[in-house]
Amino acid sequence: MSPILYVQSLRKSYGAREVLRGVSFSLSKGERVALMGPSGSGKSTLLNCIGGIDRPDSGSVILEDADLTEIDATTLDRIRRSRLTHIFQFFHLLPTLSARENIAFPLQLMKTNPKEVEERVSDLLTRIQLEHRADAFPSELSGGEMQRVAIARALSPRPAIIYADEPTGNLDSKTGATILDLIEGLCDETETTLLLVTHSQEATRICRRTLHLLDGQFVN
Repeated sequence: MSPILYVQSLRKSYGAREVLRGVSFSLSKGERVALMGPSGSGKSTLLNCIGGIDRPDSGSVILEDADLTEIDATTLDRIRRSRLTHIFQFFHLLPTLSARENIAFPLQLMKTNPKEVEERVSDLLTRIQLEHRADAFPSELSGGEMQRVAIARALSPRPAIIYADEPTGNLDSKTGATILDLIEGLCDETETTLLLVTHSQEATRICRRTLHLLDGQFVN
């Protein structure tokens, strides 16, 4: 299967410190891959570069047919809204929007037809089993419920790939295991590629392979 994401010879420095040192890897459609490494190994920098948040000094990041290091800002912004999304450790839900509205927000940015927005949001609320909490605000939700809403929001644009950055790091072990099962199931159902950044060996159980980053390079 041809890669949906192809990263080649990625380098990034901050001042005299070289954080990424020629990183190369690829991800296939529907594949789930864990990214592990100690603090300071370059995981966050790599995630920022392949997510279009930061530009590498050299190398390429090809998502589907677009090289994120070469395209203009407008095209990059469109791709970041529709083809790649993030799930974070601290949820990052908009506090003034309900669960339903948080899930709908990326679709509204994309100017999706209102009827389709309603259908997608209702379907996702059912999948994450939060129909009864659809009108609750983040402050009224538990940590596990907020993370489920964050997962649904990430999936609502039907992205090609999700970058999950320590998505269970702020949850207790039981809730974290439930969230991992939900991510695994939904990614399988939608054939969404997942790159899971984690310090937890337990979290890697939902992934088919693991990449280990050390001092800006992959190691065996």
